[in-house]
Amino acid sequence: MSNATLGIGSRVKHPAYGEGAVIRLHKEAYDVCFMVYGVKQVGKAYEKWEIIEAVPAEEEVSFSEMEKSLARVLRSFAGVTEEIELGNRWEGGTLILKPGDEGAKSKEMPIESFFHKIVMVRDRLRVMEQRINASQNLSDEEKVNLQQYITRIYGSLTSFNVLFKYKEDHFVGSKS
Repeated sequence: MSNATLGIGSRVKHPAYGEGAVIRLHKEAYDVCFMVYGVKQVGKAYEKWEIIEAVPAEEEVSFSEMEKSLARVLRSFAGVTEEIELGNRWEGGTLILKPGDEGAKSKEMPIESFFHKIVMVRDRLRVMEQRINASQNLSDEEKVNLQQYITRIYGSLTSFNVLFKYKEDHFVGSKS
């Protein structure tokens, strides 16, 4: 590592904690957010990590700059996506659940709200998938079994692909 100070948003790979991003600067250390191990403090003189992407350090960092850096880190490491678009034909639409029992009342909700919940399910499944794969407490066989369940869950959710604007955002289950 060079003597240059890393800035907020710099991406690093630590030999013990894996990939992370600098989220705060101190006089002698960095607070680094690691995807599996959370926030750890690492000394600025530490030389055993790999710098994946260095962001220049600034004297003052605004909240919005920090927020943008954190969003970029989350997208890079966790697959968290904030810009998933609803298909044009569904914008402003309403989801109507009509019960078979004529005496029961129908339920309506904005389709955007329903779509947001579906996207959140997908994002949380991705995070769970990463945590399973990174777990040191699970055997390889347990990881494979859990991964198969997640793949089947994705397959069950493919019915909702009609809501997505872009095909690359679709759920994908196991391919026969």
